[in-house]
Amino acid sequence: MALALLAAPLAAQQVSDTAFRPVIARPAHPAGRGPVVALDEAHHNFHTLDGRYAPFGALLARDGYRVRPSRVPFTAGALDSVRLLVVANAIAAENETTWAAPIHPAFSDAEVAAVRRWVEGGGSLLLIADHMPFGGGAATLGRAFGFGLSDGFAVDSAGQSLPDFSRAAGTLRAHPITDGRAPDERVEVVRTFTGQAFTAPAGAEPLLVLPAGSVQLLPDTAWVFTPATRRAPAGGLLQGAVLRVGRGRVAVFGEAAMFSAQLAGPNRVPAGMNAPGAAGNVTLLRNLVRWLTETR
Repeated sequence: MALALLAAPLAAQQVSDTAFRPVIARPAHPAGRGPVVALDEAHHNFHTLDGRYAPFGALLARDGYRVRPSRVPFTAGALDSVRLLVVANAIAAENETTWAAPIHPAFSDAEVAAVRRWVEGGGSLLLIADHMPFGGGAATLGRAFGFGLSDGFAVDSAGQSLPDFSRAAGTLRAHPITDGRAPDERVEVVRTFTGQAFTAPAGAEPLLVLPAGSVQLLPDTAWVFTPATRRAPAGGLLQGAVLRVGRGRVAVFGEAAMFSAQLAGPNRVPAGMNAPGAAGNVTLLRNLVRWLTETR
């Protein structure tokens, strides 16, 4: 999908595909008895359980998880009953309607410290931060775990959307998350929808690695690209990685639509887990959440 097709205001273009209901032959947990998964909705998030991440929540609920919104600032008390905290496209109030530099942190320093302590003590974090302004908004939280999030747009050498990540190309890496526990849980191909690329600390395990020749476009305003727009090499950078931190675990992904099911634009084109060729995204998400929530 060319970036030109995505350049109109995203909020007006994307709606949830409420009919998306993939088959789950073997749920991870009995209905309503799995670990608590909390989706952050306290930071002007572009994705919420009653909005664009409804398919994300519905899929995990059908897999047995107890999915709920988190609508208060991050504190030890707020996180006490949570097994997995999911932060998807958080943004500062200053940038909620102004997707242009400067991009402000979405979280207070106290919140970042609270999440870091909680993960070290055994919690799990799934941090999803898309292209500008979301990478910049989540940068302080990523940096607390050694990840360098960017405010870029990850594209191929021609300025088009990235090719699928695949084992055959070496861009989808082997890991218990991508390998699964049985042949039907093995992931061969994952599709993303633009997003950003990031760096990871020593000890992180890459899952999605950008191919050679990839580029990051670094505009001053989201979706405004000119011949003067800054460009930076992105080959070898990441769009997905995991890290063990103390007794806990962290997963970072630089693209958000891959874990939803949306209908984009006036023609309602499937974008996300519902897109043609994206069936591996469903398996990846289920494997990922199981890895993040499994008993240590």
